[in-house]
Amino acid sequence: MNLPEFPHAALVLLGHGSTQNDSSGAPVFQHAAELRRRGLFAEVREAFWKQDPQVKEVLAGIASARVFIVPLFVSEGYFASEVIPRELGFGQRSTLSTQHSTLLYCQSIGTHERMTEVILARSREVVEQFPFPRAPKPADTTLFIAGHGTTRNEDSRAAIEQQAGLIRARHLFAAVHAVFLEESPRIAECLQLARTRNLIVVPFFISDGMHTREDIPVLLGEPERIVRQRMAAGQPTWRNPTERNGKLVWYASAVGTAPGVADVILERVRETAAGRMAA
Repeated sequence: MNLPEFPHAALVLLGHGSTQNDSSGAPVFQHAAELRRRGLFAEVREAFWKQDPQVKEVLAGIASARVFIVPLFVSEGYFASEVIPRELGFGQRSTLSTQHSTLLYCQSIGTHERMTEVILARSREVVEQFPFPRAPKPADTTLFIAGHGTTRNEDSRAAIEQQAGLIRARHLFAAVHAVFLEESPRIAECLQLARTRNLIVVPFFISDGMHTREDIPVLLGEPERIVRQRMAAGQPTWRNPTERNGKLVWYASAVGTAPGVADVILERVRETAAGRMAA
């Protein structure tokens, strides 16, 4: 039987959360359950910034000597690198000593190099699950990594562009593009940007929430009325593949719900622990 890797430490998975969308926090509970099952930590807790359980309340109830906080965010953007560390008292530091514990704030999962494999796995899964009549070859396909983007923090789009560059360098696909909800190039431009008949769109979001279930399908050309009907019926809001302007579009699930994210979380903890021990 393997011994716990961090027997005296707690792991807190921190999500943004939402008071308007119940599915927003699902990946936090999903990955917390998996890491709890592995028995690597003294305890594993879920926490959120915008919904219950609130992160400050969760931290106040932990008695472990060390507490690793891993933000389930796609980038080192406005919330993950500015708002949350400031409000928790970290400031510009990644370590904070309290009366009972040492808190260690890890980097966001979305900027980890292993997220490349998560994106590629999502792109493979969707065409294998919905071949038409067979799964298209990557060389005959354009891959789009769809992110949020924001003008409030330029680092928000950096993680998506970095992943696009890493995958592009592998020469697996005919082309690889980063596209965004709130910045250029826009998600709605996918059909114009693609020079291939086959398109795969992978949403670089943590959860299958309103952006991924409603906004992006509409931007890809699905009528809003149809999308809302499918949502109300509990159906997928995009049918794979859907033909648009003579092109076939496959739309994957959000990267944050992929099983491989649990391993990325664990790597973030290991990196932070190693950095602290080396300090």
